[in-house]
Amino acid sequence: MTGAALAAGLTAQVSTVVTDADTAIAMGSGDVRVLGTPRLLALAESATVAALAPRLQPGQTSVGTKVILEHRKASPVGAEVLVSAELLEVDGNKLVFSVLAADRDGALVGDGFVHRVLVDRDRFLARLG
Repeated sequence: MTGAALAAGLTAQVSTVVTDADTAIAMGSGDVRVLGTPRLLALAESATVAALAPRLQPGQTSVGTKVILEHRKASPVGAEVLVSAELLEVDGNKLVFSVLAADRDGALVGDGFVHRVLVDRDRFLARLG
């Protein structure tokens, strides 16, 4: 199941301004008031979903299967973070994205790879019982 016009090079970006709800404290991943790694991961996945959204066929979706993410720089409450995703590989229904997060000044916040698989939404949900 390959989406229409899915090819390496698709890109998308998402951005956020870090709030208390995004912090390691709120995420339960630490006790400091900075962007939590789970929130950075969610932003990275959101960017991959945004890259795919206009290209998916009706009834098709994608699910995450593997993530490699390095959180390199702390982002305090009030910092703007921009996350970019680029589709690197398409192998049938398997997709690999590179992700890059930077702050407003262009400093690297995090980077890595997100693997996703294209699935038929109804069949996927039916398997859950």
